[in-house]
Amino acid sequence: MSTPRSLQIPPCARAIDLGRLAAVETTPVERTRATVVLVPGYTGSKEDFLSILEQLTDAGHRVIAYDQRGQYESVGDDDPLSYGIAALARDLLGLLHLLGDEPVHVVGHSFGGLVGRHAAIEDPAAFRSLTLLDSGPAAIPGERAERIVALRPVLLERGKAGVWEYMEGAEDLPAEIEAFRHRRFHASSATGLLVMGDALLAEPDRTDELRGTDVPLLVAYGNEDDAWPPAVQADAAERLRARHAVISGAVHSPAVEQPNATARVLLDFWASLEDAAAREARAATS
Repeated sequence: MSTPRSLQIPPCARAIDLGRLAAVETTPVERTRATVVLVPGYTGSKEDFLSILEQLTDAGHRVIAYDQRGQYESVGDDDPLSYGIAALARDLLGLLHLLGDEPVHVVGHSFGGLVGRHAAIEDPAAFRSLTLLDSGPAAIPGERAERIVALRPVLLERGKAGVWEYMEGAEDLPAEIEAFRHRRFHASSATGLLVMGDALLAEPDRTDELRGTDVPLLVAYGNEDDAWPPAVQADAAERLRARHAVISGAVHSPAVEQPNATARVLLDFWASLEDAAAREARAATS
């Protein structure tokens, strides 16, 4: 679980309602760059990105961070088909199309990266770029996978309250943040938690399909990531022929743990795409 260290919404941001999806939107004083959409991971929410919103907006980007279906303040239901990666990717594509005709920079954190990948394979033209932030090429391995497997019967038999007993107090957090974690977890869909967890355990390797889209790609992750091992993500970046960035001092949630470095990695990537496009435009007219 990604845990925000602050719940302070920057002055440039406002809460918005996108139908079924709850979101936070920022609008720069002068919008000079492409729109950015931030997709949270399993058990996460839009609040996981609060610490980087201001920096991205100050650089001229309109930014939207949202709760996926059934997460925290977004509307959910009890239909398991609502929470598979394909269904959540349709939600993302619906949002991208709602934003207008221009392609959008998408950042998917962890499980959100798998959703973003599926959406990019389905509709590459909607993407200006895709960043896989601490998101691996296939099913999540190791201790995190073991934890999902172990908690699955607890969720089925005792519901969210039983899982929360396991999670409560796992981190030494200020009372406000711990209260938020409790509120977010219990507001999220139990069916969604179950199905998303299953999807994390079963996702196939779609690296070749993603590479074939020609969407500009960035693979970025904390140097101490404890979900997908850094070596696995580095290999995925090579196979994708993607730009590759390691964020020092971060584990699995760089936007929370190292917000300044994470914002800089993203802004540098997007600026490099703009520079390349400008060079191509000049060459075409010379």
